Amino acid sequence: MNEIDNHEIIKARYKPGCICKGIKLHKILEAVAAGCRSFEEIKSKTNIGNGSCQGRRCGAKVKEILDNLD
Repeated sequence: MNEIDNHEIIKARYKPGCICKGIKLHKILEAVAAGCRSFEEIKSKTNIGNGSCQGRRCGAKVKEILDNLD
């Protein structure tokens, strides 16, 4: 995945991004599409990583998304 496109964001509306906070994956992808390039930036924009696991579950997913960007 070189860029986040609208089709990916639409599909991600049904996938979990942060289980603890109930945030869907599309919120993470929208933050990346808006220019966020670190976990802290995405956390600030979406509130992921603030649940009971403190990012231990969603952090790996965010890292994978960011690693796949050019």
